[in-house]
Amino acid sequence: MPKSMPDHHDAELAIRVYELRREPVMRESRAAVNQKFWPKSLEDVLAIVKPDHPLNAAYRQVGSYWEMVYGFARHGIVHPDFWLESNGEGLFVFAKIAPYLEAFRKEVNPVAYRNAEWISNESAEGRRILAMFTERVKKALAAR
Repeated sequence: MPKSMPDHHDAELAIRVYELRREPVMRESRAAVNQKFWPKSLEDVLAIVKPDHPLNAAYRQVGSYWEMVYGFARHGIVHPDFWLESNGEGLFVFAKIAPYLEAFRKEVNPVAYRNAEWISNESAEGRRILAMFTERVKKALAAR
């Protein structure tokens, strides 16, 4: 059950998660995935999970990081809407994957992105952020 109100523990975790995002390898991985990963098909998504793909390591680091972060909210450790005020970036990655999620789960991992999906469905802020990023991704893909 999600928390009904944020408290100082939520703030402490938000600061720690922010600090982890600043770690040099994580920062480089986030930049790579956010700037270079623009899937136009399921095949593009399946390609990045192959070990020889140049973005594979960055994708795995970023995807697992955001799933961990959103799992805190799904499991009631932090307040979801408060959490997303400073941790919405993972929904940008999720917006890129979401059109292919069902097939991706069948092909790769049946529980892939379950925490990102949960927070984007069960939180008002999550719905707002995902809608914003979905539009941003559509525009970016159309321009490519």
